Amino acid sequence: MIRLEEERTTIVPTTKIKVIGVGGAGGNIINSMVDSFPHIEFIAANTDAQALNLSKAQVRIQLGLKATKGLGTGANPDLGKRSAEEDLEKIIELVQDSDIVFLAGGLGGGTGSGALPVIAQALQENNILSITLASKPFVFEGRRRAKIAQDAFELLKKYTDTLLIIPNQKLLELVDKKPTLVEAFNIVNETIAESVRSISDIITKPGQINVDFADIKSIMKRMGLAVMGTGRAHGEDRAIDATMAAINSPLLENMSIDGARSILLSISGNDKLGLEEVSAAASIIYQKAHEDANIILGSVIDNSLEDDIIITVIATGFEQQATTQQSVARMTTKPALKEQVEEIERHEKQSAQFDNLDIPAALRRSGVFTQNSTQKE
Repeated sequence: MIRLEEERTTIVPTTKIKVIGVGGAGGNIINSMVDSFPHIEFIAANTDAQALNLSKAQVRIQLGLKATKGLGTGANPDLGKRSAEEDLEKIIELVQDSDIVFLAGGLGGGTGSGALPVIAQALQENNILSITLASKPFVFEGRRRAKIAQDAFELLKKYTDTLLIIPNQKLLELVDKKPTLVEAFNIVNETIAESVRSISDIITKPGQINVDFADIKSIMKRMGLAVMGTGRAHGEDRAIDATMAAINSPLLENMSIDGARSILLSISGNDKLGLEEVSAAASIIYQKAHEDANIILGSVIDNSLEDDIIITVIATGFEQQATTQQSVARMTTKPALKEQVEEIERHEKQSAQFDNLDIPAALRRSGVFTQNSTQKE
């Protein structure tokens, strides 16, 4: 007689996800994430040896030791570029087996602005799906950083599969108080961390509606500039409130999800999450998207949320639709980074303090949810 016994195995995520934090900002971002993402491998890549020693990442790579002597780039993106090229083979070897690689960093400095496009191009050449999450400088950081950020932005649009830009200045509209400098950068870091969480959780965590890597790839591969919004709400109309907060988030800056060709909709709630709530959230997104849009819907069960629901919307495919006159008419996009210099010129005579960053009453009343976020150039 053959005896069959149940084999007990530990199920591990089959999708291999890695995050590379590039430069000082990238290092700060992944330091805020390491403890909360046990299923993701973190790699810190920096030209500054001192900053690298403070990293919590499992893997640390000293970039451009010959070029910089471990002293950083001095906000010189050309030096950051050469440093990344010096150690590029080492980076690709570490991520060769990955399904998704997130690149995280700040634009405007030397290492992030110089190295991120180099690494993104190498990932593209190795057919590894890359999602870059980068911050745009605060106004008070000056015109030089804005110009460096713009140049890096143009390269990243060319090389990374999906590019999410976090506008630092817009994040301050989500804050109910005047933050300190440290708090302001922390807001940016945590916002980028939540972007990674929303994508990784929908693949790796159980839910009533599951999403796999192929779904993510169909939304993210060769899609260019993307926008993201997150909303959180509770109460009777929490699904509608959270969805409206997500699609009206200041993080969308000068863009709208209207007419997007591809949308990832992530809904997180406890095990009481109702089918009608999922339907209500999805209906709002369907009305906004292009009629032929590829919309991927996933749910994540997280009982720690209690009565709250979190809606995250990531929209891509804008550059594809912009090729037709009809699409252009439906979009409300503007080249956000290209206007940075003009914005700075309007503010350059103002104080660099946060007194000028008061939140309009209309935004305070809007109920837009903010994830605590963090970042630094």
